[in-house]
Amino acid sequence: MDYKQIQELIKLVNKSNIGELSIEEKDFKILIKQKRDKVYQPEIQQFPVQAPLYVQPQAAALPQPVAAATAPAQQTATAPLKTDNLITIKSPMIGTFYKRPGPDKPNFVEVGDEIAPGKVVCIIEAMKLFNEIESEVSGKIAKILVEDASPVEFDQPLFLVEPA
Repeated sequence: MDYKQIQELIKLVNKSNIGELSIEEKDFKILIKQKRDKVYQPEIQQFPVQAPLYVQPQAAALPQPVAAATAPAQQTATAPLKTDNLITIKSPMIGTFYKRPGPDKPNFVEVGDEIAPGKVVCIIEAMKLFNEIESEVSGKIAKILVEDASPVEFDQPLFLVEPA
């Protein structure tokens, strides 16, 4: 099974209601699991339990920091405006993210670097295959969202790019 077939399987699983897909061939085995909304339910259930613990300290502390927090609130209000126009480069697959082609090699891109369509921005290793991930946009790297040699999920944001 090649890389394109694996990508198509992932897309089909994401579009369907299939929770898990397992395929076994001679020397090959793949398991694709779809994220479930149930993962978020425990957080929702825990929030009301924790809320009373935090209400009392915040109620006492709120009157003092409100005046001091006005200036930072204005700064954070302008920050999202800047990120609204950024383009996100997302992972096309599950694997391990690498910023450079080898341990003694320089990074493919750094914050502030100009990129164009076709420029390799990282490598994602999946099943012992090293897949070069190319940019589909042109612009300047604003932020690298993933640490080197860390696992990434399908469709996980990797880079933020200021469009050119």
